[in-house]
Amino acid sequence: MLHENLIVEDARAITARPLELAVIIPTFNEAANVRPLLEKLAIALADCHWEAVFVDDNSPDGTSDLVRQIGRHDIHVRIVQRIGRRGLSSAVVEGMLATCAPILAVIDGDMQHDETILPRLVREIAGGGADIAIGTRYADGGSVGEWDESRHAVSRVATRIGQFVLKAPMSDPMSGFFAIRRETLMAAMPRLSAIGFKVLLDIVASLPARPRIAEVPYRFRTRVAGDSKAGALIAAEYLSLLADKSIGRVVPVRLLAFLLVGGLGVGVHLGVLGASLRLGSAFLPAEVVAVIAAIAFNFALNNLFTYRDRRLTGWKMVRGLLSFYAVCSVGALANIGIGTWMNGQDSRWWVAGLAGVVVGAVWNFAASSVLTWRK
Repeated sequence: MLHENLIVEDARAITARPLELAVIIPTFNEAANVRPLLEKLAIALADCHWEAVFVDDNSPDGTSDLVRQIGRHDIHVRIVQRIGRRGLSSAVVEGMLATCAPILAVIDGDMQHDETILPRLVREIAGGGADIAIGTRYADGGSVGEWDESRHAVSRVATRIGQFVLKAPMSDPMSGFFAIRRETLMAAMPRLSAIGFKVLLDIVASLPARPRIAEVPYRFRTRVAGDSKAGALIAAEYLSLLADKSIGRVVPVRLLAFLLVGGLGVGVHLGVLGASLRLGSAFLPAEVVAVIAAIAFNFALNNLFTYRDRRLTGWKMVRGLLSFYAVCSVGALANIGIGTWMNGQDSRWWVAGLAGVVVGAVWNFAASSVLTWRK
């Protein structure tokens, strides 16, 4: 194969040169793209001493095994296989910390980024003119490719929000294609959130001083193999990251998400309670049914969103639900007791129900973080 033919024959001659660049490639179910991507990187970086660090979240399609097989024969290739944790930003950070290279580049494993501009990104860093060099779709000469208008509109809105939060001169803060000086990364590390998919925005927002930024335009490609990871949850994670970088120093963003889910759960609680009372139920059994329904709803939504990085699946989800019920039982007892007492003091049933909900909120968050979605 072309990639195998491009492997340098004299390994000692290569290793005698200092390592210049590590290309970090976060993957999940990208086995079909591994070899084609490596072939393209070998061509683009022929004049550079580089290595590819794949960070794979234990893909069921065997991505890790394939990379490991290739790495046995190709000194350019390394693998970091993560088991039991997920997330693109945290994967990129782990990959960056797993290499000794002074310049770190990030490129998607789906081949939608144009690897031919990598040498230009590296030169911007190596030449001393920039701390971060970004592949941008929105500068002159850049393009989002074949996106439809709705996706382009969403991206433009998200880009403007990111620019407002960062207050930095970046045309594409949502870019996942960039190179960075190691010293710049390490300066951002103490404040990194590692939430969601937008690691560049996270890094820039975490730096103590505004970095020197260079931009290189490129055309975003259409995915050839594999499935897109874009979706509503990614958008939610992006908003979580923005919240963390803006108000997260005051209130933890996970607590905010938990309370937001709890707020939706209040609606479920009051809806079930009101429906039960209208059907002729006494308040106490109606409150019990409402608490049970609200806890199940909160568990499902928290598992999907608040604790996405620790999401429970299969039988673990069943055990998690049971543990969540156990955790919430203390709050539920207070909820039912206070709600029943309040109902005797105030004829407005929704006031009684709301009072019970508020009592258990903080306990539920603290205990479930430790017991249900423990790291």
